[in-house]
Amino acid sequence: MKKFNQTLIILSTLFISLIGCEPDPEELFIRHFLIRSGEHYSTPRLVEILQSDRLVFRAKFDESAMYDFGDAALQSNKNKLMGISDCNSLHHQNSARFAWQWFNDRLEIYAYCYVNSIRMENFIGTVNLNEENLYEIILTDNEYVFYMNGQRITAIKRGDVCSKGVYYMLYPYFGGSLPAPHNVRIDVSVKMTN
Repeated sequence: MKKFNQTLIILSTLFISLIGCEPDPEELFIRHFLIRSGEHYSTPRLVEILQSDRLVFRAKFDESAMYDFGDAALQSNKNKLMGISDCNSLHHQNSARFAWQWFNDRLEIYAYCYVNSIRMENFIGTVNLNEENLYEIILTDNEYVFYMNGQRITAIKRGDVCSKGVYYMLYPYFGGSLPAPHNVRIDVSVKMTN
């Protein structure tokens, strides 16, 4: 009976300590995305809402990000990394995302937005394979502001008829017009912010 009581006390203490801990709002949720050969969409397929005007995440590409379509026009199609919809609309109407492409033997990163259904792109920089980089999009009243590794790189004007509201998350997607030529892996750590 004494051993049972000791076990009960230990389990009760452990249970109380676990339920008393609140998750850190800055906690990272690590996800391993896979875009299968011949596909556009990544798995896991997620539907999530962002309740913030700020998206912060880390991402790492490996050698699977390298590809060659043999045509510069096809090679320059942007693949999507992460972002959010905006203005209570679909993402092809209003959204802000980071995009990437393998071009000239390097991994290029872009700001990629739709503003009132018009697509806009700005070159941000290049990143190395197998290195984690920090990405951030901040929605201000007038702009989508893009940061990489803590530095503000570019901003794209938001739609002038935009009403704030629900922002749904946009996850890795291959294309452009062509699907992934082979399996592509991207590791993403999303920072949940308020």
